[in-house]
Amino acid sequence: MDPDLAMLIGLVLGVFTVPSIMSAISDGRAPRVAAFTGIAAGTLVLWAVSNKPGGYDLSDLPDILVRVIARYLG
Repeated sequence: MDPDLAMLIGLVLGVFTVPSIMSAISDGRAPRVAAFTGIAAGTLVLWAVSNKPGGYDLSDLPDILVRVIARYLG
């Protein structure tokens, strides 16, 4: 898995984790699945940052999104 794909998957999982945590808390449940998803998202992002030469910049994220989608769909 290349670092760009790992970064994109980690960010998408991280975005989906927030509503899951909020839903679990508002229903009075323990956010077990959301916690696992958050850990997986954080691990993927950290792995991507550590394996990308030069790291990532916040302004690189839209370009990463387009490159990964173009690579796997095109």
